[in-house]
Amino acid sequence: MKVLLLKDVYKLGRAGDVKRVADGYGRNYLLPQGMAVLATVEALKMTERIREKANVQRAIINKEMDTVAQQITGLTLVFPARASETGKLYGSVTSQMIVDAIKARSGVEVSRRQIDSQPLRMLGEYKVHVRLTVDLIPTIDVIVYREGEAYSAPAATKAAPQAAPQETAGTVLEAEPAAEPETESDTEPDTEPETEPEAE
Repeated sequence: MKVLLLKDVYKLGRAGDVKRVADGYGRNYLLPQGMAVLATVEALKMTERIREKANVQRAIINKEMDTVAQQITGLTLVFPARASETGKLYGSVTSQMIVDAIKARSGVEVSRRQIDSQPLRMLGEYKVHVRLTVDLIPTIDVIVYREGEAYSAPAATKAAPQAAPQETAGTVLEAEPAAEPETESDTEPDTEPETEPEAE
């Protein structure tokens, strides 16, 4: 189906764009959430007006969120976790845990739905995007290491030299162990439905 976007939709388009999407994605998500309408002849007449209004609102929101983006860009969060010999976690590092760690470290409150990541279930280093607006998507570093083993910030610095200035400034946060068992909420998607929009 073809829809006219009324709002900016992450990974799909901006308000005023006409997009072809899967029927289920349109009917079950975009239309009920008020993010889009069917691209009828009448609706298409509103395209330019929708774009102009969205551009004004987007500029205001981007200006408000710019300080927040600067506060969390390059933030490094460290999670000790229990894991098997293969590195698979007994549990996971969820988007809610990341949100809580961001708040504890920087004082910034974001929604778990703004964390562009599925639950992390393996040891390792991850780049996680935080969707503040369609234009402002700062990246944070999430490091999951084996609980009981020594974690050394300088070792992480060698692996990611660009993170050194932030780490030396005290942005490394050792979060609570990620040993909690999986619950139903861990398996629920933290982002929009996984149905990918069809290409136009």
